[in-house]
Amino acid sequence: MGPMRAARRFVLSLGESGLLDRTTRVQVDLYGSLALTGLGHGTDRAVLLGLSGEEPSTIDPETIDPKLQQIRRAHELSLAGRKAIRFVEATDLLFHHDRMFPEGAQTQHPNGVRFASFDDSGAIVTSEVFFSIGGGFIVSDAEGAASSIMTTAELPYPFKSAAELLEMAAEKKLTIWELMLENESALRSPEEVRSGILKIWSVMQGCIDRGMQTEGILPGGLNVRRRAPRLAARLREKRSVDPLAPLDWVTVYAMAVNEENAAGGRVVTAPTNGAAGVVPAVARYYRDFIPGADDEGILRYFLTSGAIGILYKENASISGAEVGCQGEVGVACSMAAGGLMAAMSGTNGQIEHAAEIGMEHNLGMTCDPIGGLVQIPCIERNAMGAVKAVHACRIALNELESHKVSLDQVIKTMYLTGLDMQSRYKETSLAGLALNVIEC
Repeated sequence: MGPMRAARRFVLSLGESGLLDRTTRVQVDLYGSLALTGLGHGTDRAVLLGLSGEEPSTIDPETIDPKLQQIRRAHELSLAGRKAIRFVEATDLLFHHDRMFPEGAQTQHPNGVRFASFDDSGAIVTSEVFFSIGGGFIVSDAEGAASSIMTTAELPYPFKSAAELLEMAAEKKLTIWELMLENESALRSPEEVRSGILKIWSVMQGCIDRGMQTEGILPGGLNVRRRAPRLAARLREKRSVDPLAPLDWVTVYAMAVNEENAAGGRVVTAPTNGAAGVVPAVARYYRDFIPGADDEGILRYFLTSGAIGILYKENASISGAEVGCQGEVGVACSMAAGGLMAAMSGTNGQIEHAAEIGMEHNLGMTCDPIGGLVQIPCIERNAMGAVKAVHACRIALNELESHKVSLDQVIKTMYLTGLDMQSRYKETSLAGLALNVIEC
């Protein structure tokens, strides 16, 4: 999503600055993890679509392959749908496997991409460097470090730490989800907030259902078979009453989403595409297995998990290339654990505790996708993260005493652990399972 949005933003800026007509060629240079796992992550596809003016949230997934086939067959694409240029991937889309950052860039993030446009004479018209910082967020090198989510608008209750969030909520006698609703309602009407959340939930449910119905082999060359449909069918066929069956369904829900992601289907970034199965799987668990579950509980779930996600975005990272998979599945687990507690009407303290547990037991998790594909271990890892989230919620729900480790402390620990982690364990496919399992 990040490279796609960066490519689209670059070509739109060409039009806005009056440089589109002068542009006859565009060159894209990928660095760091975007280069090392770019093909497995579909970065090449994303760049072509972004240059064509497509946006991740609006493109029809059914049109993606025909669009790409046309571009590659004709060696031509239409910049922002307005200016046709020749585009040959072998010379115009370059993967720099031996360099982590674009030369001369001020920002140091291992997901860098440089776009450059040229005129008829081969002279450079303009160039811009972007960084994909996780969860579909991008920042240009000119902008520097990503701005704070909490300072991009006037909010009634801005917070930068869990301690601030809890203190403010206690002072105003608000639950975390109520405080988040007030913040969101400062940007749009409460009705729009509610309908927007339910729309996201609808997309997530559609993704789960597609994943449980669609069979076949996932693309990319590993020959990984979709397992969610078979697992779902076996669960439906079971006649005996298994008290752990709800957790089996959580596994199926999460795997269904991430098999859709691996196949290039539509998922909701929560907080990233690689970790997109955890939050919807736990929400579906609430809907299907918690007595009295309703849309109000779903609203509590998403508003609260969103607050927890903000804390990680503000104080650490949600980029596997920066901090490993603890920043993706680990954060998703923490978000889902706190969200589930809120859906079940837990206290703010219980929510903070559940979120802390969710991350504490994902600390140090590496990002080592085999072949750079978001398949092994990513699909099962989402299932494990979702089950952990349910268990973290249950531990916090049944705990009567205060806990020793705070959410703020575990967020800081996660970030420092990620910085200490060797880069080859952070979405490069140079170590871990990616190195020790033969691709076949």
